[in-house]
Formats: sequence, C-alpha cells, structure tokens
Amino acid sequence: MATSKTNNNRDTYRATAVALVLFGLLYLADQLVHFSSLGLPWVMEKNNFLLYTAGVFLLFKHDKSVGLVLAGLWLVLNFGLITALLGTMSAYLLPIALLVVGVVLYWFSTR
Repeated sequence: MATSKTNNNRDTYRATAVALVLFGLLYLADQLVHFSSLGLPWVMEKNNFLLYTAGVFLLFKHDKSVGLVLAGLWLVLNFGLITALLGTMSAYLLPIALLVVGVVLYWFSTR
C-alpha cells in the first residue's frame, strides 16, 4: 500500500513538473514568436491552459481521474465554444453526452 501511494505521488510530481515546463516553454515561445501575430491567439488563452494540464496529467499519471476531471472542467467552462463548433446539434448533443458520461461514471463508482 505504501509503494502504491509513493508511485501515485511520483506520478503527480512528474505530471506537475511536465505541466510547469510546458507552460514555461509556451510563455517563452510567445515572447519570442508572438502566437497572436501568427494567427494562433488561442494558444495562450487562459482556458486552454486547463486543457494542456489535463492532457499532461492523462499522459504522465497512471491514475487518469485527475486528467479526466480537468478535461471535464474545461468542457464545462468552454460550453459556448463547444456549442458554437457543433452548431445546432450541440443544443442536445452536449447535455446528453454529459448525462451519459455522468451515469456511466456513477455506475462504475458503485460497482
């Protein structure tokens, strides 16, 4: 049990370190290249840093729950963007998808 917790902490530290290095590289690249002048202003938007963190935690952490929660938060915070990208279907598609994912997660948690 102690080794499992140690590995979990090590995974968390590794994922956090990679996320911080990624943020540093993005800020440095933005100072040198200016993503907005390249037509990529969305790269440095605050909302997307949550998505970057979710991706790093999904890649580097054995327990995927933190990455999934962060990705879910990004989806909820960017509901307007998602609905704009999906068009008229999004009015029903995203709420139904959220309900299905919630029910599936609840079902897995009670098994």
